[in-house]
Amino acid sequence: MAVLGPTASGKSALGLALAQRLDGEILCCDSMQVYRGMDIGTAKPTPAEQRLRPHHLLDLVSPGEPFHAAAWAEQARAVIGEISARGRLPIIVGGTGLYFRALTRGLFEAPPSDAEIRARHQAEAASSGVEGLYRRLQGIDPEAAATILPGDLLRISRALEVYEQTGVPISDLRRRGAPPLPLDLYTVVFDMPTPALRARITARVEAMMAAGFLDEVRALRAAGLGATRALQALGYRELGRHLDGALSLSEAVAEIQRTTTAYARRQRTWFRKEAATLRAEVPPDADALAAAIAAWACDRPPNQAG
Repeated sequence: MAVLGPTASGKSALGLALAQRLDGEILCCDSMQVYRGMDIGTAKPTPAEQRLRPHHLLDLVSPGEPFHAAAWAEQARAVIGEISARGRLPIIVGGTGLYFRALTRGLFEAPPSDAEIRARHQAEAASSGVEGLYRRLQGIDPEAAATILPGDLLRISRALEVYEQTGVPISDLRRRGAPPLPLDLYTVVFDMPTPALRARITARVEAMMAAGFLDEVRALRAAGLGATRALQALGYRELGRHLDGALSLSEAVAEIQRTTTAYARRQRTWFRKEAATLRAEVPPDADALAAAIAAWACDRPPNQAG
């Protein structure tokens, strides 16, 4: 099964509650929780939560290493097989829609534009020229590069953007997609109204700061990871600007809350396109939902329901 939705909507707590009731193990579907050392700012399940039920696909790589949707989907397929072989229920929990789509539907379509990635490419082109971006594309996807003029920043950026998001060259995506895993899923999608979501995000960011988020960012930068793409993620970027003297701490916190709310709105839009067994504006009762999932699974052939 799957529990999906925007950040701070309550999906992680529900996923854990269901795992406890249904003898499940959790696959974390989050593009930032794969990075070691990025714990507080990604709302990674705590060690205590991880002791309650097994959690998978956390802490896979260093923030300095590349990681993409295709790599996550490949590992998720293997983990789902292992969990199922143990006779337990795999529960996919998270808010990275592209990763979930790569697993369940394959990467037949290029992902939507990412404004942050494009802004980074534009800044790089302004400082050191478009040629460096084009050479990078030639190394990643020579087929696509051959069809693009060396000075065409827009198309160069798009091809690089797709690769950074998915780990698959855009020319490969145009021909085929990574094969999806055939799954019959009971899928819960949170679609919390923006005012309620904004309040939850505000409270979460305040809790992260109290838990030592600024110290986490400071330690990652001290380890030489400040310039990595991972450290441009929500929260890490704003606190980095504070440490550089560009923002006061209160300004950085307010900016994290604002940009996270905007990101959550985009997540809601994405997940509205996903099929759902249940859509919920508020977290449903875990006991009642667990009973409904158990009844649903009984109607499915063995080893096909999840």
